[in-house]
Amino acid sequence: MDMATAMPMPAGSGLMLVDPNQFDLSNATQAAEFLGEMLDDRILQHDAQRFSRYFWYGMVAFIGVVAAYNLLWRGSLILSKRAAAANRLKPTGTVPGRLVTAIRNLYRATTYPQITPSRAQFWIQMPPLGTLILLLGYLGFVLALEFINNDVPGAQYWTSRGIRAGWLAIAQIPLLILLAGKNNLIGLVTGLSYERLNILHRWVSRSVLLMAILHVGYQNVGWSKYEVASLEWSTDICPPTGLAAFALLLWLNISTLAPFRNFCYEFFVFQHLLTFFGFIIAIMYHLPSTALETRTYIWVPIALYLFDRLVRTARLVWNNSRSGSTTVVPIDCEVTKIRVRGSRVRKWAPGSFVLLSMPHYGVAQSHPATIASTRESHEGDLVFLLRARNGFTKNLLSSPGMSSTSLVADSEKGKAQSLGGSHRAFIDGPYGGMQGDFAAFDTVLLVAGSTGITFALSILLDLAARAGKQKLPLRRLELVWAVKRSRHLT
Repeated sequence: MDMATAMPMPAGSGLMLVDPNQFDLSNATQAAEFLGEMLDDRILQHDAQRFSRYFWYGMVAFIGVVAAYNLLWRGSLILSKRAAAANRLKPTGTVPGRLVTAIRNLYRATTYPQITPSRAQFWIQMPPLGTLILLLGYLGFVLALEFINNDVPGAQYWTSRGIRAGWLAIAQIPLLILLAGKNNLIGLVTGLSYERLNILHRWVSRSVLLMAILHVGYQNVGWSKYEVASLEWSTDICPPTGLAAFALLLWLNISTLAPFRNFCYEFFVFQHLLTFFGFIIAIMYHLPSTALETRTYIWVPIALYLFDRLVRTARLVWNNSRSGSTTVVPIDCEVTKIRVRGSRVRKWAPGSFVLLSMPHYGVAQSHPATIASTRESHEGDLVFLLRARNGFTKNLLSSPGMSSTSLVADSEKGKAQSLGGSHRAFIDGPYGGMQGDFAAFDTVLLVAGSTGITFALSILLDLAARAGKQKLPLRRLELVWAVKRSRHLT
């Protein structure tokens, strides 16, 4: 059979119809030429590039809406406090205010419900309904970008879908890093702390994996359909480099499941970063030179990651440039009270936490610890209550000289001192804190269990200090604290 060239598509499409019936695929030369025309993505790249930009248009628009809501929300809280201080009608008492309050309450009632799995399914962590709606909306948006106007006739049908899926996978990587960093632009404009964004980071990673599966699947289905798969794998470096990137991406997602993540968290973090660097290197080798701006989607997350590490390192150096005194007190063989005096960390919001590291009790281990004190209480010292679990917190109680340490009360100053001495503590943070100002509400109900009292206690101390200085809208404050032993109240 004489080889025929690709047939033109209808006017305006810019594509050439690749008809396999025009080639003798049993002939090695014609099979190679058919494969070359099948993989010719000069037009398809522009189409995929356009839809990857649509992805970011949608993300920027959504983040902008959330940021605007965050500004309005915080503005309304400020107005409520000012109205109370001036003995004026609260903004929520007006018709527009009641409407906004009704909408917000409806939003909460719809998004807050959460299904709690049984203990036998501890590794399954179901997010609240609002998060599920957000994730389903995100998935629907990405799938719509993959399949809308993506029905190219001829042999390039599979190539078109595979290329667009690959572009959409690459386009999500900057968002993946933005949601992972402890200092990121999304958290800055939306007011959400990094630990709240982390669940979205994991699900975006799964969306990247889904697009990678579609990319690999569509490409290989097309090659297998026309029996040129072996030719492609033997003559092109894209398949093996792509397989390496896919394997690393698959492990990145599998290793984030709770059983793997919780087995040894420090090792998980180390291997997670190492695997991600390998994934980035494999992707750079996999992307062809004709991939237009795909490498931009790789360089941007690298820059975002380096920025996050630079900010964290600078803050870590500043926080720990002055050596403070750290007192460790075991309480009831279950809880350890840590008090850090003389720290450079002088400003934090109620409910904030830090990543606390004490090399004496665990090398290269940083434990998240909620600050139980406020800037006005405990002479400005940082106070933490940590329940013994595994690793660092367990070492605090089992360390020689600490397990049998008695608690000596200083009746004059109301402090607790440890007979075991003090050790150096390194602090990274603070992070998080209250999403809204509790002082702007009429009624506040705080519910805590065990050492969760640290979050509620910091809020109580903050409200008490502010109530003594200014008039607040707050009229009723209730605390429910569930503990196993009454002596924990001390």
